[in-house]
Amino acid sequence: MRKITANVYMTLDGRGEFPKYPGSDRPSPKVSALFRHMWYDRFDDVTTVIMGRRSFLGHQRTWSEKARKPGEERWLLEYRRYLDRVEKICLSHRLKSTDWENSRILSGDLARILAKLRREKGGNIMLEGGPAVVRECLRRNLADDYWFFVMPVVYGRGPRYWGPMGAQCTLKLIETKPGEDREILLHYEAVR
Repeated sequence: MRKITANVYMTLDGRGEFPKYPGSDRPSPKVSALFRHMWYDRFDDVTTVIMGRRSFLGHQRTWSEKARKPGEERWLLEYRRYLDRVEKICLSHRLKSTDWENSRILSGDLARILAKLRREKGGNIMLEGGPAVVRECLRRNLADDYWFFVMPVVYGRGPRYWGPMGAQCTLKLIETKPGEDREILLHYEAVR
């Protein structure tokens, strides 16, 4: 059965934002160790990426190969090509069509959608969905593991990952990795 991993990019106060902090906007000729671990090392393993509507449209606008900028680093092009070729699922009740290759739009109950995708052929599934999708996964214990990329910022605004939950969600720590700009990656497995 296909494994579902939720990627969570958040500030220390649990905000789903990408604020600037020392080193975060530094151009790099090579992929950072954390980005490599979260994405590149899983290019062969993950064949489906799930995103909420805003995340999907933002990724298409920013990360598709059509958005490539002249002179940009080779590692960014490799990431763009991966996102173009991987199957992308957009979770949306409002969006009716997309022109991003290898994409489809699904709506309905998240647990049913994920159960259906697990049964389909393919490699593992990455939830890149944004705060609302990840919060629902945690609330209903739908993902197999979670990768928290924590930025060294208390931001104070923006969408929150944490909200009311009906029950406790317990996770088992698998690994921690520090980033070069004081970020930290926390990899947890769901306890069921």
